Amino acid sequence: MYQNDLTLIDWSRAQFALTAMYHWLFVPLTLGLGLIMSIMETLYYRTKDEKWKRTARFWMKLFGINFAVGVATGIILEFEFGANWSNYSWFVGDIFGAPLAIEGIFAFFMEATFIAVMYFGWEKVSPKFHLASTWLTVGGATLSALWILVANAWMQFPAGMHFNPETVRNEMNDFWAVALSPVAINKFFHTVISSWMLGAAFVIGVSSWFLIKKRDKIFALDSIKIAAIVGIAGIALSWWTGHESAYQVAQKQPMKLAAMEGLYEGGDGAGLVAIGLLTPGKQYDDGKDPFIFNIQFPKMLSFLAQKDFNAYVPGINNLMEGGYDTPNGKALSMNEKIAKGKLAANALEQFREAKRMQNAALETEAKQRLDENFAYFGYGYFQSPADAIPNVPLVFYSFRIMIILGGYFLLLFVIIAFLVYKKQFVEKVWLQWICLLSIPLAYITSQAGWIVAEVGRQPWAIQDILPVSAAVSDIEPSSVQITFFLFLGLFTTLLIAEIGILVKQIKVGPEKN
Repeated sequence: MYQNDLTLIDWSRAQFALTAMYHWLFVPLTLGLGLIMSIMETLYYRTKDEKWKRTARFWMKLFGINFAVGVATGIILEFEFGANWSNYSWFVGDIFGAPLAIEGIFAFFMEATFIAVMYFGWEKVSPKFHLASTWLTVGGATLSALWILVANAWMQFPAGMHFNPETVRNEMNDFWAVALSPVAINKFFHTVISSWMLGAAFVIGVSSWFLIKKRDKIFALDSIKIAAIVGIAGIALSWWTGHESAYQVAQKQPMKLAAMEGLYEGGDGAGLVAIGLLTPGKQYDDGKDPFIFNIQFPKMLSFLAQKDFNAYVPGINNLMEGGYDTPNGKALSMNEKIAKGKLAANALEQFREAKRMQNAALETEAKQRLDENFAYFGYGYFQSPADAIPNVPLVFYSFRIMIILGGYFLLLFVIIAFLVYKKQFVEKVWLQWICLLSIPLAYITSQAGWIVAEVGRQPWAIQDILPVSAAVSDIEPSSVQITFFLFLGLFTTLLIAEIGILVKQIKVGPEKN
Protein backbone atom coordinates (compact mmCIF):
# COMPACT_ATOMS: atom_id res chain seq x y z
CA MET A 1 0.00 0.00 0.00
CA TYR A 2 2.63 2.53 1.09
CA GLN A 3 4.62 2.16 -2.11
CA ASN A 4 1.81 3.51 -4.26
CA ASP A 5 -0.17 5.84 -2.00
CA LEU A 6 1.50 9.13 -2.88
CA THR A 7 -1.02 11.02 -0.77
CA LEU A 8 0.17 9.25 2.37
CA ILE A 9 3.84 9.64 1.45
CA ASP A 10 3.56 13.33 0.58
CA TRP A 11 1.55 14.22 3.68
CA SER A 12 3.93 12.26 5.93
CA ARG A 13 6.89 14.06 4.41
CA ALA A 14 5.12 17.41 4.71
CA GLN A 15 4.30 16.84 8.38
CA PHE A 16 7.85 15.82 9.23
CA ALA A 17 9.26 18.78 7.28
CA LEU A 18 6.86 21.13 9.09
CA THR A 19 7.93 19.84 12.50
CA ALA A 20 11.64 19.82 11.66
CA MET A 21 11.63 23.34 10.25
CA TYR A 22 9.73 24.75 13.21
CA HIS A 23 12.08 22.93 15.57
CA TRP A 24 15.05 24.36 13.73
CA LEU A 25 13.83 27.88 14.40
CA PHE A 26 14.78 27.35 18.04
CA VAL A 27 17.83 25.06 18.05
CA PRO A 28 20.41 27.33 16.35
CA LEU A 29 19.50 30.26 18.59
CA THR A 30 19.95 28.02 21.62
CA LEU A 31 23.42 26.95 20.43
CA GLY A 32 24.57 30.38 19.25
CA LEU A 33 23.12 32.50 22.04
CA GLY A 34 24.29 29.94 24.59
CA LEU A 35 27.92 30.42 23.55
CA ILE A 36 27.66 34.22 23.56
CA MET A 37 26.07 34.47 27.01
CA SER A 38 28.64 31.99 28.39
CA ILE A 39 31.47 34.19 27.12
CA MET A 40 29.79 37.18 28.77
CA GLU A 41 29.56 35.42 32.13
CA THR A 42 33.18 34.32 31.79
CA LEU A 43 34.14 37.99 31.40
CA TYR A 44 32.15 38.78 34.55
CA TYR A 45 33.92 36.01 36.46
CA ARG A 46 37.34 37.22 35.33
CA THR A 47 36.81 40.98 35.68
CA LYS A 48 34.22 41.10 38.51
CA ASP A 49 32.62 43.93 36.53
CA GLU A 50 28.89 43.96 37.30
CA LYS A 51 28.02 45.18 33.80
CA TRP A 52 28.94 41.76 32.39
CA LYS A 53 26.73 40.07 34.95
CA ARG A 54 23.75 42.22 33.94
CA THR A 55 24.52 41.59 30.27
CA ALA A 56 24.79 37.83 30.70
CA ARG A 57 21.57 37.67 32.76
CA PHE A 58 19.61 39.56 30.12
CA TRP A 59 20.61 37.18 27.33
CA MET A 60 20.01 34.19 29.60
CA LYS A 61 16.36 35.20 29.90
CA LEU A 62 15.98 35.12 26.12
CA PHE A 63 17.93 31.87 25.96
CA GLY A 64 15.55 30.24 28.45
CA ILE A 65 12.41 31.29 26.59
CA ASN A 66 13.77 29.93 23.32
CA PHE A 67 15.10 26.75 24.95
CA ALA A 68 11.73 25.82 26.44
CA VAL A 69 9.85 26.08 23.15
CA GLY A 70 12.59 24.18 21.32
CA VAL A 71 12.24 21.25 23.70
CA ALA A 72 8.50 21.04 23.04
CA THR A 73 8.89 20.84 19.27
CA GLY A 74 11.81 18.40 19.53
CA ILE A 75 9.77 15.90 21.56
CA ILE A 76 7.03 15.87 18.93
CA LEU A 77 9.61 15.36 16.21
CA GLU A 78 10.92 12.17 17.83
CA PHE A 79 7.43 10.77 18.37
CA GLU A 80 6.73 11.12 14.65
CA PHE A 81 9.24 8.39 13.89
CA GLY A 82 6.96 5.88 15.58
CA ALA A 83 3.68 7.38 14.41
CA ASN A 84 4.30 8.19 10.75
CA TRP A 85 7.48 6.27 9.97
CA SER A 86 7.00 2.95 11.73
CA ASN A 87 8.46 0.91 8.85
CA TYR A 88 11.60 3.01 9.13
CA SER A 89 11.67 2.58 12.91
CA TRP A 90 11.26 -1.19 12.58
CA PHE A 91 13.89 -1.52 9.87
CA VAL A 92 16.66 0.48 11.59
CA GLY A 93 15.36 1.20 15.10
CA ASP A 94 18.17 -0.83 16.72
CA ILE A 95 20.69 1.60 15.22
CA PHE A 96 18.83 4.88 14.94
CA GLY A 97 17.41 4.64 18.45
CA ALA A 98 20.81 4.33 20.15
CA PRO A 99 22.08 7.92 19.63
CA LEU A 100 18.62 9.30 20.40
CA ALA A 101 18.56 7.33 23.66
CA ILE A 102 22.02 8.63 24.57
CA GLU A 103 20.85 12.16 23.81
CA GLY A 104 17.91 11.77 26.17
CA ILE A 105 19.72 9.96 28.98
CA PHE A 106 22.92 11.97 29.13
CA ALA A 107 22.75 15.25 27.24
CA PHE A 108 19.18 16.25 28.05
CA PHE A 109 19.53 15.37 31.73
CA MET A 110 22.76 17.34 31.81
CA GLU A 111 20.91 20.38 30.49
CA ALA A 112 17.99 19.86 32.85
CA THR A 113 20.28 19.57 35.87
CA PHE A 114 22.40 22.65 35.37
CA ILE A 115 19.89 25.01 33.77
CA ALA A 116 18.15 25.38 37.14
CA VAL A 117 21.42 26.43 38.77
CA MET A 118 22.10 28.80 35.90
CA TYR A 119 18.80 30.62 36.36
CA PHE A 120 18.21 30.46 40.09
CA GLY A 121 21.68 30.08 41.55
CA TRP A 122 23.20 33.53 41.03
CA GLU A 123 23.06 34.39 44.73
CA LYS A 124 23.04 30.82 46.03
CA VAL A 125 26.23 29.26 44.64
CA SER A 126 29.76 30.53 44.12
CA PRO A 127 30.56 32.49 40.94
CA LYS A 128 32.83 29.67 39.78
CA PHE A 129 30.14 27.01 40.21
CA HIS A 130 27.57 29.23 38.51
CA LEU A 131 29.89 29.80 35.58
CA ALA A 132 30.49 26.05 35.34
CA SER A 133 26.72 25.48 35.38
CA THR A 134 26.24 27.91 32.50
CA TRP A 135 28.90 26.25 30.37
CA LEU A 136 27.55 22.80 31.27
CA THR A 137 24.04 23.84 30.26
CA VAL A 138 25.31 25.02 26.90
CA GLY A 139 27.52 21.93 26.68
CA GLY A 140 24.48 19.74 27.30
CA ALA A 141 22.61 21.47 24.49
CA THR A 142 25.60 20.95 22.22
CA LEU A 143 25.81 17.27 23.18
CA SER A 144 22.11 16.94 22.39
CA ALA A 145 22.86 18.31 18.95
CA LEU A 146 25.79 15.89 18.61
CA TRP A 147 23.74 12.73 19.13
CA ILE A 148 20.82 13.93 17.04
CA LEU A 149 23.23 14.79 14.24
CA VAL A 150 24.93 11.40 14.59
CA ALA A 151 21.52 9.81 13.97
CA ASN A 152 20.85 12.11 11.03
CA ALA A 153 24.31 11.51 9.55
CA TRP A 154 23.75 7.75 9.74
CA MET A 155 20.67 8.18 7.55
CA GLN A 156 22.88 9.94 5.00
CA PHE A 157 25.77 7.47 5.29
CA PRO A 158 24.78 4.18 6.96
CA ALA A 159 27.82 2.59 8.63
CA GLY A 160 28.61 0.22 11.47
CA MET A 161 25.70 -2.11 10.70
CA HIS A 162 24.72 -5.40 9.17
CA PHE A 163 21.39 -6.64 7.87
CA ASN A 164 19.80 -9.59 9.68
CA PRO A 165 17.54 -11.42 7.18
CA GLU A 166 15.94 -13.49 9.95
CA THR A 167 14.47 -10.42 11.65
CA VAL A 168 14.45 -8.22 8.51
CA ARG A 169 16.17 -5.50 10.51
CA ASN A 170 19.46 -3.66 10.38
CA GLU A 171 21.54 -4.18 13.50
CA MET A 172 24.49 -2.23 14.85
CA ASN A 173 27.79 -4.10 14.89
CA ASP A 174 30.15 -1.15 15.44
CA PHE A 175 28.92 1.70 17.64
CA TRP A 176 32.01 3.82 17.06
CA ALA A 177 31.66 3.55 13.28
CA VAL A 178 28.21 5.10 13.72
CA ALA A 179 29.23 7.74 16.27
CA LEU A 180 32.53 8.74 14.66
CA SER A 181 31.77 8.46 10.97
CA PRO A 182 33.33 11.32 8.98
CA VAL A 183 29.88 12.45 7.90
CA ALA A 184 28.65 12.62 11.51
CA ILE A 185 31.65 14.52 12.83
CA ASN A 186 31.65 17.06 10.02
CA LYS A 187 27.87 17.51 10.17
CA PHE A 188 28.09 18.18 13.91
CA PHE A 189 30.78 20.84 13.62
CA HIS A 190 29.20 22.50 10.58
CA THR A 191 25.75 22.66 12.17
CA VAL A 192 26.88 23.90 15.58
CA ILE A 193 29.37 26.43 14.26
CA SER A 194 26.89 27.81 11.72
CA SER A 195 24.51 28.37 14.64
CA TRP A 196 26.99 30.87 16.04
CA MET A 197 26.18 33.09 13.06
CA LEU A 198 22.48 33.07 13.86
CA GLY A 199 23.10 33.74 17.55
CA ALA A 200 25.40 36.62 16.64
CA ALA A 201 22.88 38.13 14.20
CA PHE A 202 20.17 37.91 16.87
CA VAL A 203 22.28 39.59 19.56
CA ILE A 204 23.50 42.32 17.21
CA GLY A 205 19.99 42.97 15.90
CA VAL A 206 18.43 43.20 19.35
CA SER A 207 21.30 45.34 20.64
CA SER A 208 20.87 47.65 17.66
CA TRP A 209 17.25 48.15 18.69
CA PHE A 210 18.46 49.50 22.03
CA LEU A 211 20.74 51.92 20.23
CA ILE A 212 17.93 53.02 17.91
CA LYS A 213 15.81 53.68 21.00
CA LYS A 214 18.81 55.43 22.63
CA ARG A 215 18.69 53.01 25.57
CA ASP A 216 21.34 51.03 27.46
CA LYS A 217 24.18 52.12 25.18
CA ILE A 218 27.01 50.45 27.09
CA PHE A 219 25.09 47.17 27.38
CA ALA A 220 24.28 47.21 23.64
CA LEU A 221 27.82 47.98 22.50
CA ASP A 222 29.35 45.36 24.81
CA SER A 223 26.91 42.78 23.45
CA ILE A 224 27.67 43.75 19.84
CA LYS A 225 31.43 43.45 20.41
CA ILE A 226 31.15 39.85 21.62
CA ALA A 227 28.54 38.85 19.04
CA ALA A 228 30.45 40.29 16.07
CA ILE A 229 33.57 38.32 16.97
CA VAL A 230 31.57 35.12 17.47
CA GLY A 231 29.74 35.72 14.18
CA ILE A 232 32.94 36.25 12.17
CA ALA A 233 34.50 33.11 13.67
CA GLY A 234 31.31 31.13 13.06
CA ILE A 235 31.04 32.00 9.38
CA ALA A 236 34.75 31.53 8.68
CA LEU A 237 34.75 28.10 10.34
CA SER A 238 31.43 27.21 8.68
CA TRP A 239 32.96 27.76 5.27
CA TRP A 240 35.83 25.46 6.18
CA THR A 241 33.50 22.73 7.47
CA GLY A 242 31.27 23.40 4.46
CA HIS A 243 34.15 22.53 2.16
CA GLU A 244 34.55 19.25 4.05
CA SER A 245 30.79 18.68 3.74
CA ALA A 246 30.96 19.12 -0.03
CA TYR A 247 33.75 16.54 -0.15
CA GLN A 248 31.74 14.07 1.95
CA VAL A 249 28.62 14.61 -0.17
CA ALA A 250 30.62 14.00 -3.35
CA GLN A 251 31.88 10.68 -1.97
CA LYS A 252 28.67 9.40 -0.38
CA GLN A 253 25.78 11.24 -2.10
CA PRO A 254 26.83 12.32 -5.61
CA MET A 255 23.20 12.82 -6.68
CA LYS A 256 22.79 15.45 -3.95
CA LEU A 257 25.90 17.28 -5.15
CA ALA A 258 24.65 17.23 -8.74
CA ALA A 259 21.32 18.68 -7.59
CA MET A 260 23.07 21.38 -5.57
CA GLU A 261 24.83 22.51 -8.74
CA GLY A 262 22.09 21.83 -11.29
CA LEU A 263 24.74 19.65 -12.96
CA TYR A 264 23.31 17.29 -15.56
CA GLU A 265 26.38 16.60 -17.66
CA GLY A 266 29.50 16.18 -15.57
CA GLY A 267 33.11 16.16 -16.63
CA ASP A 268 36.69 16.90 -15.70
CA GLY A 269 37.41 20.30 -14.15
CA ALA A 270 33.75 21.06 -13.40
CA GLY A 271 32.89 24.67 -12.57
CA LEU A 272 31.01 25.87 -9.50
CA VAL A 273 27.88 27.90 -10.27
CA ALA A 274 27.99 31.25 -8.45
CA ILE A 275 24.55 32.38 -9.61
CA GLY A 276 22.22 30.98 -12.22
CA LEU A 277 18.65 30.58 -13.37
CA LEU A 278 17.49 27.03 -14.03
CA THR A 279 15.39 26.11 -17.06
CA PRO A 280 11.82 25.57 -15.72
CA GLY A 281 10.51 22.02 -16.10
CA LYS A 282 13.91 20.58 -16.97
CA GLN A 283 13.98 16.75 -17.00
CA TYR A 284 17.17 14.71 -16.95
CA ASP A 285 16.57 13.13 -20.36
CA ASP A 286 14.89 15.94 -22.34
CA GLY A 287 18.02 17.39 -23.91
CA LYS A 288 17.28 20.95 -22.75
CA ASP A 289 20.00 23.23 -21.45
CA PRO A 290 19.81 23.12 -17.63
CA PHE A 291 20.32 26.90 -17.33
CA ILE A 292 18.81 30.00 -18.84
CA PHE A 293 22.03 31.66 -17.66
CA ASN A 294 24.73 31.00 -15.08
CA ILE A 295 28.05 32.42 -13.90
CA GLN A 296 30.66 29.89 -12.78
CA PHE A 297 33.94 29.73 -10.94
CA PRO A 298 36.03 27.52 -13.29
CA LYS A 299 37.09 24.12 -11.90
CA MET A 300 35.97 24.96 -8.36
CA LEU A 301 33.35 22.21 -8.15
CA SER A 302 36.00 19.60 -8.94
CA PHE A 303 38.16 21.03 -6.18
CA LEU A 304 35.31 21.04 -3.65
CA ALA A 305 34.21 17.53 -4.61
CA GLN A 306 37.57 15.80 -5.00
CA LYS A 307 40.18 18.32 -3.79
CA ASP A 308 41.56 18.29 -7.32
CA PHE A 309 40.87 21.09 -9.81
CA ASN A 310 40.84 18.64 -12.73
CA ALA A 311 38.89 15.78 -11.14
CA TYR A 312 35.84 14.23 -12.76
CA VAL A 313 32.46 15.09 -11.22
CA PRO A 314 29.41 13.15 -12.46
CA GLY A 315 26.19 14.98 -13.26
CA ILE A 316 22.63 13.71 -13.00
CA ASN A 317 22.69 12.20 -16.50
CA ASN A 318 25.99 10.44 -15.77
CA LEU A 319 24.62 9.03 -12.51
CA MET A 320 21.57 7.74 -14.36
CA GLU A 321 23.56 6.18 -17.21
CA GLY A 322 26.62 4.96 -15.28
CA GLY A 323 29.77 3.78 -17.05
CA TYR A 324 32.22 6.34 -15.68
CA ASP A 325 35.25 5.35 -13.62
CA THR A 326 35.09 5.22 -9.81
CA PRO A 327 37.60 3.95 -7.23
CA ASN A 328 35.53 0.73 -7.13
CA GLY A 329 35.32 0.23 -10.88
CA LYS A 330 32.78 1.33 -13.46
CA ALA A 331 29.71 3.07 -12.06
CA LEU A 332 26.46 1.18 -12.43
CA SER A 333 23.53 2.72 -14.26
CA MET A 334 20.34 3.44 -12.34
CA ASN A 335 18.60 0.58 -14.15
CA GLU A 336 21.37 -1.79 -13.04
CA LYS A 337 21.03 -0.60 -9.44
CA ILE A 338 17.26 -1.13 -9.58
CA ALA A 339 17.81 -4.65 -10.95
CA LYS A 340 20.26 -5.44 -8.14
CA GLY A 341 17.80 -4.04 -5.60
CA LYS A 342 15.10 -6.37 -6.88
CA LEU A 343 17.55 -9.28 -6.75
CA ALA A 344 18.23 -8.44 -3.10
CA ALA A 345 14.51 -8.31 -2.29
CA ASN A 346 13.89 -11.65 -4.05
CA ALA A 347 16.86 -13.21 -2.27
CA LEU A 348 15.43 -12.07 1.07
CA GLU A 349 12.09 -13.72 0.30
CA GLN A 350 13.85 -16.92 -0.78
CA PHE A 351 15.98 -16.91 2.36
CA ARG A 352 12.94 -16.63 4.61
CA GLU A 353 11.14 -19.35 2.70
CA ALA A 354 14.18 -21.62 2.88
CA LYS A 355 14.41 -20.93 6.60
CA ARG A 356 10.77 -21.90 7.03
CA MET A 357 11.30 -25.09 5.02
CA GLN A 358 14.59 -25.80 6.84
CA ASN A 359 16.43 -26.06 3.51
CA ALA A 360 20.00 -25.21 4.54
CA ALA A 361 21.47 -25.28 1.03
CA LEU A 362 18.87 -22.91 -0.42
CA GLU A 363 19.17 -20.72 2.65
CA THR A 364 22.93 -20.37 2.18
CA GLU A 365 22.56 -19.62 -1.51
CA ALA A 366 19.89 -16.98 -0.91
CA LYS A 367 21.90 -15.38 1.89
CA GLN A 368 24.95 -15.10 -0.36
CA ARG A 369 22.92 -13.51 -3.15
CA LEU A 370 21.35 -11.10 -0.65
CA ASP A 371 24.74 -10.05 0.71
CA GLU A 372 26.07 -9.48 -2.81
CA ASN A 373 23.23 -7.12 -3.70
CA PHE A 374 22.19 -5.58 -0.37
CA ALA A 375 24.09 -2.34 -1.05
CA TYR A 376 21.37 -1.60 -3.63
CA PHE A 377 18.43 -2.93 -1.63
CA GLY A 378 16.54 0.37 -1.59
CA TYR A 379 16.66 0.80 -5.36
CA GLY A 380 14.37 -2.19 -5.71
CA TYR A 381 11.46 -0.02 -4.55
CA PHE A 382 11.82 2.42 -7.46
CA GLN A 383 9.22 2.37 -10.20
CA SER A 384 11.56 4.17 -12.64
CA PRO A 385 15.12 5.55 -12.66
CA ALA A 386 13.76 9.11 -12.34
CA ASP A 387 12.64 8.25 -8.78
CA ALA A 388 16.28 8.68 -7.71
CA ILE A 389 16.41 12.41 -8.56
CA PRO A 390 15.62 14.96 -5.82
CA ASN A 391 13.89 18.30 -6.36
CA VAL A 392 16.73 20.00 -8.24
CA PRO A 393 15.42 23.61 -8.25
CA LEU A 394 14.68 23.61 -4.51
CA VAL A 395 18.12 22.22 -3.65
CA PHE A 396 19.95 24.43 -6.16
CA TYR A 397 18.37 27.71 -5.05
CA SER A 398 18.51 26.87 -1.34
CA PHE A 399 22.23 26.20 -1.60
CA ARG A 400 22.81 29.59 -3.22
CA ILE A 401 20.64 31.39 -0.67
CA MET A 402 22.71 29.83 2.11
CA ILE A 403 26.04 30.80 0.53
CA ILE A 404 25.05 34.33 -0.54
CA LEU A 405 23.50 35.19 2.82
CA GLY A 406 26.50 33.68 4.60
CA GLY A 407 28.74 36.07 2.65
CA TYR A 408 26.39 38.95 3.46
CA PHE A 409 26.61 38.28 7.20
CA LEU A 410 30.38 37.93 7.12
CA LEU A 411 30.66 41.34 5.48
CA LEU A 412 28.11 42.82 7.90
CA PHE A 413 29.90 41.45 10.98
CA VAL A 414 33.29 42.70 9.78
CA ILE A 415 31.89 46.20 9.15
CA ILE A 416 30.20 46.21 12.56
CA ALA A 417 33.35 45.05 14.36
CA PHE A 418 35.40 47.75 12.63
CA LEU A 419 32.91 50.53 13.44
CA VAL A 420 32.55 49.45 17.06
CA TYR A 421 36.35 49.38 17.40
CA LYS A 422 36.52 52.89 15.90
CA LYS A 423 33.67 54.01 18.21
CA GLN A 424 31.58 55.02 15.20
CA PHE A 425 28.76 52.45 15.29
CA VAL A 426 26.44 54.46 17.58
CA GLU A 427 25.99 57.21 15.02
CA LYS A 428 25.24 54.79 12.15
CA VAL A 429 21.48 54.53 12.71
CA TRP A 430 20.91 53.28 9.15
CA LEU A 431 23.26 50.35 9.84
CA GLN A 432 21.52 49.61 13.13
CA TRP A 433 18.24 49.27 11.23
CA ILE A 434 19.94 46.92 8.79
CA CYS A 435 21.16 44.79 11.71
CA LEU A 436 17.69 44.66 13.25
CA LEU A 437 15.99 43.78 9.97
CA SER A 438 18.65 41.16 9.18
CA ILE A 439 17.55 38.86 12.01
CA PRO A 440 15.01 37.02 9.78
CA LEU A 441 17.70 36.63 7.10
CA ALA A 442 19.82 34.66 9.58
CA TYR A 443 16.96 32.22 10.06
CA ILE A 444 16.49 31.92 6.30
CA THR A 445 20.20 31.12 5.95
CA SER A 446 19.96 28.39 8.57
CA GLN A 447 16.76 26.88 7.15
CA ALA A 448 18.23 26.90 3.63
CA GLY A 449 21.14 24.80 4.84
CA TRP A 450 18.80 22.15 6.19
CA ILE A 451 16.75 22.15 3.00
CA VAL A 452 19.92 21.38 1.05
CA ALA A 453 20.84 18.58 3.46
CA GLU A 454 17.42 16.94 3.71
CA VAL A 455 15.75 17.59 0.35
CA GLY A 456 19.05 16.87 -1.39
CA ARG A 457 19.12 13.31 -0.08
CA GLN A 458 15.61 12.52 -1.28
CA PRO A 459 14.16 10.06 -2.12
CA TRP A 460 16.10 8.31 0.63
CA ALA A 461 15.13 7.84 4.25
CA ILE A 462 18.38 5.85 4.50
CA GLN A 463 20.80 6.38 1.66
CA ASP A 464 20.65 3.48 -0.84
CA ILE A 465 18.84 1.19 1.62
CA LEU A 466 15.35 2.55 2.28
CA PRO A 467 13.42 5.18 0.29
CA VAL A 468 10.76 7.29 1.99
CA SER A 469 8.10 5.46 -0.02
CA ALA A 470 8.90 2.31 1.94
CA ALA A 471 9.49 3.99 5.30
CA VAL A 472 6.01 5.33 6.04
CA SER A 473 3.49 3.80 8.42
CA ASP A 474 0.51 1.85 7.05
CA ILE A 475 -2.10 4.40 8.17
CA GLU A 476 -4.84 6.43 6.57
CA PRO A 477 -3.66 9.64 4.84
CA SER A 478 -6.48 11.52 6.56
CA SER A 479 -4.85 10.80 9.95
CA VAL A 480 -1.65 12.49 8.81
CA GLN A 481 -3.56 15.39 7.27
CA ILE A 482 -5.44 16.05 10.51
CA THR A 483 -2.29 16.00 12.64
CA PHE A 484 -0.47 18.15 10.07
CA PHE A 485 -2.93 20.98 10.56
CA LEU A 486 -3.06 20.41 14.32
CA PHE A 487 0.72 20.72 14.51
CA LEU A 488 0.68 23.71 12.18
CA GLY A 489 -1.72 25.49 14.53
CA LEU A 490 0.16 24.39 17.65
CA PHE A 491 3.60 25.34 16.37
CA THR A 492 2.41 28.66 15.00
CA THR A 493 0.81 29.45 18.36
CA LEU A 494 4.05 28.53 20.16
CA LEU A 495 6.07 30.66 17.78
CA ILE A 496 3.79 33.68 18.19
CA ALA A 497 3.85 33.21 21.97
CA GLU A 498 7.64 32.96 22.01
CA ILE A 499 8.07 36.08 19.87
CA GLY A 500 5.62 37.95 22.12
CA ILE A 501 7.46 36.92 25.29
CA LEU A 502 10.85 37.71 23.75
CA VAL A 503 9.69 41.15 22.64
CA LYS A 504 8.28 41.85 26.10
CA GLN A 505 11.56 40.87 27.78
CA ILE A 506 13.59 42.88 25.28
CA LYS A 507 11.51 45.98 26.00
CA VAL A 508 12.12 45.51 29.73
CA GLY A 509 15.84 45.49 28.99
CA PRO A 510 18.76 44.53 31.20
CA GLU A 511 18.62 44.90 34.96
CA LYS A 512 19.48 48.29 36.38
CA ASN A 513 22.12 48.99 38.99
